[in-house]
Amino acid sequence: MIKYLKVMKLEDSIKIPKKVYPNDTGADVRSNENTILEPGEFKGISTGIKLEIPFGYEVQIRPRSGLAFKKGITILNTPASIDESFVGEVKVILINHGKNPFLITKGDRIAQIVLQKRVNWETMEVSEIFETDRGENGFGSSGVK
Repeated sequence: MIKYLKVMKLEDSIKIPKKVYPNDTGADVRSNENTILEPGEFKGISTGIKLEIPFGYEVQIRPRSGLAFKKGITILNTPASIDESFVGEVKVILINHGKNPFLITKGDRIAQIVLQKRVNWETMEVSEIFETDRGENGFGSSGVK
């Protein structure tokens, strides 16, 4: 079953996200502004699109691997989730972890979006939880000893 993600352009010049290959998970999202990200700086970057997300789904905004690997540019709150009830303009919070200023030009590919099935869930307060072999061993505890 194919699900459609409806995209509304806020300007005629905008290119809507499209998958390059049929089995791709994500589609590139482009900047709708010109700006510079200084090292260590983060900004919400306009994309010039709004989405109508199908019921029971969410859209995740994920970094582009090439930008992260080559320039140190990633998304501050990755993956960002857009709920089906949000209908405003999509913005991407980029951060520059690189050593040089990063120029963003209108039309540049800055992130990718992925349509994900959403699971309905609620929290339930309990007085105890199931114990595991790992227990409370956290950060770095799965490394070889």
